[in-house]
Amino acid sequence: MKAAVQRPPQVDPGGQAVPVTPVRLSSGNPQPPEAVALLTAVATAAGDVPALLELAKEAGSTWPQPGGGSTQVLWELLASVSAIDVAAGRIFEPHLDALAILAQAGHDPALAEGAWGVYAAEGPGLRLEASGGTSGAVLSGSKPWCSLAPVLDHAVITAHTDGGRRAFAVDLHHAGVTFGEPPWVARGLREIPSGTVHFDDVPAEPLAGVDWYFSRPGFAWGGIGVAACWLGGAIGVGRDYRNSLQEGAASGREPDQVALAALGEIDRTLSAGLQYLARTAEAIDAGRTAAGERGPGWSDALRVRGTVAAAVERVLHLVGSNRGPAPLAFDETYAKRMADLALYVRQHHAMRDDAQLGRLTLDGGSAW
Repeated sequence: MKAAVQRPPQVDPGGQAVPVTPVRLSSGNPQPPEAVALLTAVATAAGDVPALLELAKEAGSTWPQPGGGSTQVLWELLASVSAIDVAAGRIFEPHLDALAILAQAGHDPALAEGAWGVYAAEGPGLRLEASGGTSGAVLSGSKPWCSLAPVLDHAVITAHTDGGRRAFAVDLHHAGVTFGEPPWVARGLREIPSGTVHFDDVPAEPLAGVDWYFSRPGFAWGGIGVAACWLGGAIGVGRDYRNSLQEGAASGREPDQVALAALGEIDRTLSAGLQYLARTAEAIDAGRTAAGERGPGWSDALRVRGTVAAAVERVLHLVGSNRGPAPLAFDETYAKRMADLALYVRQHHAMRDDAQLGRLTLDGGSAW
């Protein structure tokens, strides 16, 4: 399986790396001093999956974890990476999420060597079973939607047990692990194919108890971390549009009212999303919202993810319709960003998530 589609790093016409602008949820957050240097490295490594995985491992040793008092900073950094390169955000987020899951299960993430993925999706006709005792387990079967599995070292993966689904840590280098060749025809996220992984009596370490993976507070927090990446990608698209208007004005083509109206709507849409993330992060760190998929705080995650997904879709529409076909046809960085983000945001379950939220609202789970 090809693990990467190489493309040029983001550089200006003079051959220098494009300066990065971190995404800020609020002005008062201190960011790690090495953040800008790492973001610059992300811009230089865009399209190079092995290099980006190394950067993700570096980030995993220094970036904060959700719920630990600096959730805003974490989501800012995820958004900042995705604003530079959506595919890079798609690489960083699961590795950092895996480290957070290990920590929540009582493991020291500093001892988690290598690059990690998180695989919890299910698919028709595919089932991963776990058998064994409490001190160990053996995995057999198949797991779909395993992004970048052939080039990763380990994964947090869910499997079916007699009592329900459970999370495990597994070594992807084990001889019993084989990787299907995915028919990956997507124009977006070309360097991050998602295929099926097959397990034949592969030893795995159980993480906490049955159904813990879905009921822990970190399940909702991880889902919002993905939304931070979506929003960061939309910020990158919005910056592309703003830059195009500024470049046009510099060459004598002043933007008309329609172009300015679109930019104004993009500004308030993105600003609202940033403020929502900031408020949610503050509530998480203050202990005011904490729940997994089956807890009372899951509605918070559904609201944030749905609101951000709608914002992303709106920004994609506004920018795409105003910039027209030329940059999609001739501007590689812009065209790739648009395609990457359009595919990434499809991880949102749309009306099905709204139906979950509607049920929670019907049962009294809203503030209004």
